[in-house]
Amino acid sequence: MRVALAQLITGRDIAGNLALVEEYARRAKAGGAELAVLPEATMRAFGNSLLDVAEPLDGPWASRVRAIAAELGIVIVAGMFTPGSGFDGGDGSARKVRNTLLVTGPGVETSYAKIHLFDAFGFAESDTVDPGTEPVTFEAGGVTFGLATCYDVRFPGLFTENADRGAQVNIVCASWGSGPGKVEQWRLLARARAVDSTTVVLACGQGDPASQGGAVKGAAPTGVGHSMVVSPFGEVLAELDGAPGLLFTDLDPAVVDEARTKLPVLANRHKF
Repeated sequence: MRVALAQLITGRDIAGNLALVEEYARRAKAGGAELAVLPEATMRAFGNSLLDVAEPLDGPWASRVRAIAAELGIVIVAGMFTPGSGFDGGDGSARKVRNTLLVTGPGVETSYAKIHLFDAFGFAESDTVDPGTEPVTFEAGGVTFGLATCYDVRFPGLFTENADRGAQVNIVCASWGSGPGKVEQWRLLARARAVDSTTVVLACGQGDPASQGGAVKGAAPTGVGHSMVVSPFGEVLAELDGAPGLLFTDLDPAVVDEARTKLPVLANRHKF
């Protein structure tokens, strides 16, 4: 199964961001991909209001992504924001949102709400976001995928739980915060989670705005790039730099089977 990681840089304009979804999905399809993975906050970049764009999974933004996926015959994973803890009863805006991955395409329709919220490095995601509560896996092209979002990558239990639920591949969609050592941490954590769970890790992040002459404003995590594909043995098989781009890889579930035979950490572990 061929997949594509779409490392893009989104902004405030949700219509413009939708245009990026379509552009990268078309490029992924043209390259032979059956699955296109887009980053966290594809709907709107962090550092902007999220409450006024949050919408349900049958709202106009998600419906347009769904239509793109259906037209192209490709599964799309894209980060959006859905309503969280209630509505204010006035203008319909949410008090809080959920940081959600929409997964849609031929024979696939699901979503995952980010469980671990990024209250770190001077940023408090929990001020505006409600956490999700349940891991999510899905099947496409004969492969089972687990889902994770950004800060989730620091918590190995989610990745092993996804593997217990059948995941051969873990997808991590991110808008990683910049700063000293942060790219190195991103690489380290993606590799570690692959080894922990003996899964292929598809780590797809927002590109680095600095690569396009943009500036990082405040503490909002706006991306560092370095989307990558990691083998179940922790080897980085392919990686982008900070600039926007499309990274293709061909998934072979037999590689995961081989890793789990040689390194049966899931079978050998003790649960305390």
